[in-house]
Amino acid sequence: MLPNSPFSLNVFFVLTTFLCLFLIFVILKSSKLSRTKSLQICAILVCWLGIQAYITMSGTYAKNPNSFPPKIVLMGILPMTVLIISLLINPKTRKIIDSLSISNLTYLHLVRIPVEIALYWLFLQKAIPQIMTFEGRNFDILAGITAPIMVYLYKKGMNPKLLIGWNIISMVLLLNIVFTAIFSTETPLQKFGFEQPNIAIIHFPFSWLATFIVPAVLFSHLASLRILIQKA
Repeated sequence: MLPNSPFSLNVFFVLTTFLCLFLIFVILKSSKLSRTKSLQICAILVCWLGIQAYITMSGTYAKNPNSFPPKIVLMGILPMTVLIISLLINPKTRKIIDSLSISNLTYLHLVRIPVEIALYWLFLQKAIPQIMTFEGRNFDILAGITAPIMVYLYKKGMNPKLLIGWNIISMVLLLNIVFTAIFSTETPLQKFGFEQPNIAIIHFPFSWLATFIVPAVLFSHLASLRILIQKA
């Protein structure tokens, strides 16, 4: 656990993570997958969250924070990156991706609103630098706020190219905070946050942001772009 982190903040972030999981289930349920298969995938994701919680709470990520590459990258972020690439290049999973609902994929980005609230809360607790919040250079909350608007316009017949543009811009916002977070951690790559580095990411439950929520949001963008480009 993050030292001196309020219990309410921890609970808030756990609930945010499970909101993301619920939105993933909604996406899967709208695909060609059966309800049973959708539940099985969600069960696997719960196991992944459990594994990451155990690794984080055992202190594995917090030990030797200056090691390179960071352990959270090797044991958390890299496996999810490989999974996303595998899903996008495998012909069988591509067919499932093509059956996903654009509206539900876009609604997933609502999770970015509570994530940004949590990040600001962490800044107030001196666990991340201000640069990682909407008071700094993190404008990712805009993607979450505009997501339901884009769904509404898309359902009203908006040109798919506009939603393609929104996904690209929102993905840039996501990558901006991802790289800001990476360069704010206490590693040889640190460029920001020297007065207050990003220490939250290596503590439970906030490690779930890098090892679950961000990969889910990124996959949603990539899946949406694949579907929309085919339609455009």
